[in-house]
Amino acid sequence: MDVSKLMFRDGLMKDQRILVTGGGTGLGREMAEGFLKLGATVYICGRRQNKLDETVSELLEMHGGKIAGHACDIRDADAIHEMVDTIWADGGALTGVVNNAAGNFISRTEDLSVNGFNAIADIVMRGTFYVTLDVGKRLIEEGRSASFLSILTTWVWSGSAFVVPSAMSKTAIHAMTQSLATEWGRYGLRFNAIAPGLFPTKGMSARLSPGGQGGNSNNQMNPMGRTGEMHELANLAVFLMGPGAEYVNGQTIAIDGAGYQANGGTFYPALQGLGDAEWEQMREMIKGTNAKDKADRAKG
Repeated sequence: MDVSKLMFRDGLMKDQRILVTGGGTGLGREMAEGFLKLGATVYICGRRQNKLDETVSELLEMHGGKIAGHACDIRDADAIHEMVDTIWADGGALTGVVNNAAGNFISRTEDLSVNGFNAIADIVMRGTFYVTLDVGKRLIEEGRSASFLSILTTWVWSGSAFVVPSAMSKTAIHAMTQSLATEWGRYGLRFNAIAPGLFPTKGMSARLSPGGQGGNSNNQMNPMGRTGEMHELANLAVFLMGPGAEYVNGQTIAIDGAGYQANGGTFYPALQGLGDAEWEQMREMIKGTNAKDKADRAKG
């Protein structure tokens, strides 16, 4: 990310303590970098400690400050509790949580297994709720204010063919955002969400556009003729998480160049005409990516 394009002043997020789930790679890494550059103490978690360590080392070299990585599978509520205990012991309560960890892949729904559905729902829906509940209960007990930000998609408004587990799970978190904004607002806890359009990352491309056949892979489908730039996402995340926007609560904000208004931002137009052979080819590509990631996790 080009941090010179961050629109906020240095030191804006001094004294902020923010946890970013899925912060070792992709969009989570970019947002974590923005928070760190602006003075926050940042904690990132993910399933691969080696990747977290690599990200921490790179960001510290570029920006200094304080950032730490914690290996944690957010599908495991006990593991979350242990991680948050460690964070609390390292300087006190969090002031913010970014629920970014996710999983997704394109598939015809008739080809899905129960395990395939749960692979997405356990991370996106259950894991996000587990993190939010664990941190939220501590903050309420201690009488502290904080901001929660969840990374969603525009499918929460429309649904999307060929990514049904993600559409269902993200919609559940959209409902959680609106529900807790009202229920927990009296405690000084805010809940907002961002619905990004296409911000290309390696993991996203491998599972949502294998072989370049994903529904959002063509920039010309977007009215602005381009994909999003990481500093644009980071600027919006900082606005929602930083000081000065305390009255923004219960909102899901799209950042997609008006892609949702133009074409729904879904996978249907590009994928609805594919045949069995093409789907099988993409399944094999996705399986290869998953096998590589599993091997990487086994290394640490």
